[in-house]
Amino acid sequence: MSEHADRAGSVRAGEELQLEPLAAYLREQLDEIPADAEVAVEQFPRGHSNLTYLIRAAGREYVLRRPPFGSKVKSAHDMGREYRVLSALSPVYPLAPQPLLYCDDESVLGAKFYVMRRVSGIILRKDLPAGLELSAEQVRTLCESLFDELCHLHSLDYRALGLADLGRPAGYVERQVTGWTQRYQDSQTDEIESVLGLAKWLADHRPPERDAALIHNDYKLDNVVLDPAQPTRIIGILDWEMSTIGDPLMDLGTSLSYWVEPGDGDDAEFLRWGPTTRPGALSRREIVERYARKSGRDLSDALFYYCFGLFKTAVVLQQIYYRYKQGLTRDERFAALILGVRVLANRGVEAIQLGHV
Repeated sequence: MSEHADRAGSVRAGEELQLEPLAAYLREQLDEIPADAEVAVEQFPRGHSNLTYLIRAAGREYVLRRPPFGSKVKSAHDMGREYRVLSALSPVYPLAPQPLLYCDDESVLGAKFYVMRRVSGIILRKDLPAGLELSAEQVRTLCESLFDELCHLHSLDYRALGLADLGRPAGYVERQVTGWTQRYQDSQTDEIESVLGLAKWLADHRPPERDAALIHNDYKLDNVVLDPAQPTRIIGILDWEMSTIGDPLMDLGTSLSYWVEPGDGDDAEFLRWGPTTRPGALSRREIVERYARKSGRDLSDALFYYCFGLFKTAVVLQQIYYRYKQGLTRDERFAALILGVRVLANRGVEAIQLGHV
């Protein structure tokens, strides 16, 4: 394994798996795991949504995904949906990990889960891994690769993949604005005026309906795996649980909401999801221009999609914070997420005032 490859560690307290039932199930379901093989479990330390574990058995590595403990937001943690998408994609789209099994028997782990082959490589998070250096030219190439691949994903024929019924593209944008507004109301803990103002602006400025595509819905740097030998090359895309059929510019808007650039202010650093402020990184405007050029799509409403991405991400953080406040999770990483809700909503209001992304 490369020294910069993503690594798992100890399982967090309160998120332990029932090892014996899991080991017995894997031995029974996967022929490549002998009946007497030892099964070891570690946990990947990042991520705020579904829980991700590294499974080692018989010299092989697998990844297990299950919903967070205590979550009641079923639509955001649909293991069967993610398994179905990967099953359709992986034979024809090399960046989709290969799923191996789906378990809907909740007696095994207390929740539905699925197992896939591990895609081992570099995952960039807020900062570069210790010892990994990227030149300005490499950073730019990586940014271009990231959004060129998003264009490629949006060009896939989802009907030929058998995924036409994965979503309802008609009325997609309207449902998203209404749905995420309702989710915020259902999980609200604090009075944050900018969140409500942003929701109203989105409701009043919906763009006309466009073409539909398979969209990832959480496409960002820490959801792609990079080749350790060539860190500007993407070898895998992870976390497909929110993928659907809808307006591809909503996907781009979500990606832009994660993109902090120099000049965004110190508070934005709290929300930086990757090394996007390094020399060579594309700006949000450059990303919009490149995507428009590559995809041929009209991005005159880019501000709406960016603001929606900020709003949706704010609501996701609010939902996680709500679980923390309710005592449904003890993960102390979640204690400060309410600050992120404020920052994201404020950035949306500021973007509207400026009139651009």
